Formats: sequence, C-alpha cells, structure tokens
Amino acid sequence: MKRLHVHVSVDSLVESIKFYSGMFAVEPLVVKDDYVKWMLDDPRVNFAISQRGAALGVNHLGVQVESASELGEMQSRLESLQPGVEKDEGVACCYAKSDKYWVTDPSGIAWETFQTLGTIPVFGEPRKDKTDSVACCIPVAKSPAKAAAATCCTPSSSSASTTSCC
Repeated sequence: MKRLHVHVSVDSLVESIKFYSGMFAVEPLVVKDDYVKWMLDDPRVNFAISQRGAALGVNHLGVQVESASELGEMQSRLESLQPGVEKDEGVACCYAKSDKYWVTDPSGIAWETFQTLGTIPVFGEPRKDKTDSVACCIPVAKSPAKAAAATCCTPSSSSASTTSCC
C-alpha cells in the first residue's frame, strides 16, 4: 500500500510539533534538531517538517474525510488548537462542493479539513474575501515570505551533488 509523503519547511519546530501532534492526535515518530516526522496510518501519510532555512511552506495542505462525523471530530481538534477556525459550508472550489474548516499553523501555512459533497462543472466561485476568481479556495493567505537558502533537498543550478538527505 502506498503512503503519501508531505514535507513542509516551518518557522518553529517547537510550535509546529505542538500543532501537528494535536491535529493528528499522535506524537511524532522521529524528532531531530531540524527535522520531525510522523508516520500516520489514518490518513496514510509520511508527514515531515523541517527547519533548514528553505522558503516556508506550501500553498495549503489538507485532510479529506469521508463522513460528517469525521469532519466534526476534525473541527473539534482544530478548535482546541486555535481560536477562529474558519468554517465554509457548501463552498464551491476545485470542481467540488465541500464542507470545510480552515486553520493556519504556527508558520502561517493554510490547512483545510473537508468533506466533499459532490462535483460541480466549474472550478469554483469567488470568495467574499478574495478579489480574483481563482482564489476561491484558501480563505486567508498568511504564508510569510522568507528568503530561501539552498538545502540538500532543494536542487539548485550551482549544486552538482547527487546525494539525498530526505
């Protein structure tokens, strides 16, 4: 069976470990000075975070659930981690209608937990808090911009190294 792998650069490992351990309801399997990894069974994900000077984050990440009860459980977890969990009911985005909850982690990376209710023929509908029509998905863009330093996991044109660190 395959396992999804997600690797995210973060600002603070300490704050991020607390956030992700609460969100996943499990402690990390590997904790190093600059790297932390969870091996989750539900959902099946190899989820890693690191603090190596790379540019922070991704556009957003998410956890898709199959039932309203699972969505309610995720809502409870998220609300225990931070106030102001954003609720989107019946939102049209990414060719689907979904119920979603949004939070941002300690580094400002947007996370959604969602249940897909059905498909739609268009990408989405503009959000009230966004000005362009393609920004239907993420309610708040809080990802901080930081200068990226080359790391062994990020190829650069000046690096001829073929070694892998991840």
